[in-house]
Amino acid sequence: MENRTTLVIAHRLSTIQRATRICVLKQGRVVEVGRHEELLGLNGEYARLHRLQFAEG
Repeated sequence: MENRTTLVIAHRLSTIQRATRICVLKQGRVVEVGRHEELLGLNGEYARLHRLQFAEG
């Protein structure tokens, strides 16, 4: 979606993995903002959700 702003609300992180900006909300507040790789590197809420969704078991 070049040259467009698109707001996507998703529970599945695979849906937003290629987004240029991801805002992570927790209890109605923005707690992290960045690209997929950046957010994983922070090891915060996004990384925690990613581990839960993509855990092999």
